Amino acid sequence: MSDHLHPDLPQLAKKLITDGPHKQEKTPRRVRTMFDREWLFDTTSASHVWEHPYYPQIYIPTSAIKADQLTKTASIDKDESVFSATIKSPNKETDRVLVFEKGALAGLTRVEFGAMDGWFEEDAPIYGHFKDPYKRVEILPSTRRVTIKVGDVVIADSTHNMFLFETMLRPRYYMPKTAVQWKYVTPSSTTALCPYKGQSEYYSLNVNGKVIEDAMWWYRLTTHESDPITGMVCFYNEKFDVYIDGVKEEN
Repeated sequence: MSDHLHPDLPQLAKKLITDGPHKQEKTPRRVRTMFDREWLFDTTSASHVWEHPYYPQIYIPTSAIKADQLTKTASIDKDESVFSATIKSPNKETDRVLVFEKGALAGLTRVEFGAMDGWFEEDAPIYGHFKDPYKRVEILPSTRRVTIKVGDVVIADSTHNMFLFETMLRPRYYMPKTAVQWKYVTPSSTTALCPYKGQSEYYSLNVNGKVIEDAMWWYRLTTHESDPITGMVCFYNEKFDVYIDGVKEEN
């Protein structure tokens, strides 16, 4: 799971009480989270709450959380609209919790994504952060020729590709590992989590002394919707000269 934590929960709580969320709506999905090897809640009444425009958090009905594990600690505002809280189990504890009792989010609790051991929508694990239900990833096979170059050096060349189109992002071109000139490639310790694709592993490149860090990645295991790119590699378009059927892409 992601270890990302919001830098200032009280500030976030005050903003949400004063301005309201960017958007919120209920979700029919079954949502569960694991904490200290036990289910903390299991609900089909969660809400997507956009604290910012980019992707939502999932807020849980306070009544769905085990009462003996959730404890309010202090009111964050003078009107007692939102409280900080803790979740305790026999072996673990976290204070990365907000309980809303008034306003647009009344009756909901925000449990920090990275403070839990695992999150699930239906029976699928969630990687990195919650998915935006309005974001789409579409993967299409393409025989258009994709050539990756650094200066005059060809790093990869393929006509057996998967083009990945993700809402509001530039296309990414996945190709077989056999299309890559591996003499320029060195392993990287960098990994990343994507809720739409899975966990990626990175490589760096050294091309005649020019080092390009974390320039290429692949997914050993993917989410269900991104299965067509399993085992294929992709390059950051922004770091290379990319040609599609001989036409150079804009960087």
